[in-house]
Amino acid sequence: MNDFSAEAMGLVIREHRQAQSPSMTQEELAERADYGKGGAVSISRIERGLVSPGEHRLAAIALAFQLTPEQLKQEAEDRTRSLARQRGQRPVKLRDQVAETKRRHAEINEKAAQRSKITQEHGEAFNHVHDVARDEFFLRFVELAESISGAPEPERPSEEEIERTGEIPTAIRIEAMSVGIANAIRGAAAGGAAGVAAGGAAAYGAFTAAALFGTASTGAAISTLSGVAATNATLALLGGGTLAAGGAGMAGGTLLLTGMVAAPAAALAAAGFYVLRQRRNKKEEERLRTEVEAAEAALDQSQQGFDAMIDVLDRAPAIMEYVSVHGTHALEKWRASLPPEPRDWESLGHEGQERYKEFLTVAGCLLAVSSINVSALLTAKPDALPEMDKAIDETLRYADKTIKSLV
Repeated sequence: MNDFSAEAMGLVIREHRQAQSPSMTQEELAERADYGKGGAVSISRIERGLVSPGEHRLAAIALAFQLTPEQLKQEAEDRTRSLARQRGQRPVKLRDQVAETKRRHAEINEKAAQRSKITQEHGEAFNHVHDVARDEFFLRFVELAESISGAPEPERPSEEEIERTGEIPTAIRIEAMSVGIANAIRGAAAGGAAGVAAGGAAAYGAFTAAALFGTASTGAAISTLSGVAATNATLALLGGGTLAAGGAGMAGGTLLLTGMVAAPAAALAAAGFYVLRQRRNKKEEERLRTEVEAAEAALDQSQQGFDAMIDVLDRAPAIMEYVSVHGTHALEKWRASLPPEPRDWESLGHEGQERYKEFLTVAGCLLAVSSINVSALLTAKPDALPEMDKAIDETLRYADKTIKSLV
């Protein structure tokens, strides 16, 4: 768990940015940290203490300052302790205490509102890119694949691999998902109900459900293989919920989080009327201050999970967008090379067969990225977050590298 606050890290980054010669703008820092279009908004939110950068972003920011991530972290830890000492010095007069508590109450409400706004913006952007990749690549591939009869069943992850690794690594999880997709395609081609004829999101839901809940060679559900041992609920989860029900991406789950991130502010509602009073007695002040401190602590404790969630919603769309652009282009070239219908597996030739297998892998990667369970990050206990964050980072990195090597 981080030993620095988002506020402290934001102050440190802002000071280093402004200390450059000449002073670096937020736009320039965003460009150097590879935030992409609109990145200055992300840098602004970091400097205001609303979001703390993930490990890979922090490394890029540190490099822009010719520092190491460890140096920035140490400075942020020192600043966190300094801020805590400053805030530990309470005003003596009741009037000043009331003013300070009122200010802190306003800050909590503003931070909660900003979290909700940030979550909604990232969730909506994620959903848009996800739906384009689903429609432009995934379902188009399924439609073409269904027209090929006799496609062999892909090799399943071996029991030896599973037993040797103990916990299923990203490569095996994605391989298992690709097998599930292939089997759904085979079933649809044989007259099953999972085909694209079912229409858009419903078809996607059918195929994702097949990938998530199909069976492996051991007879165990593939969905259970994604989270062996204690990490079952914390690894980059393979969907379920909204996806299996109809392919809605994160539209349901993520946007519901806007209520979750505002919860600490809601806890102040009972005492909120005191804030409106310019004068209150010592007992009333103590009561409100205690609740304000509890809300501040709740926000602080959820900060790391919130940061991890935003990091996923920031990184995943870039991977899905790559699929929707380059994957779709590669898919169109493959379609043009296919023999006329009716077509069978042998008619594809070796090159066409290998391309089919590669597209299956890309589809598995896309599904793994689009169905990471971000809501689990907000509700996870602090000691579970590092393992969750590591597993999700592995999924994103592996999927990105694999997709770019194939399309």
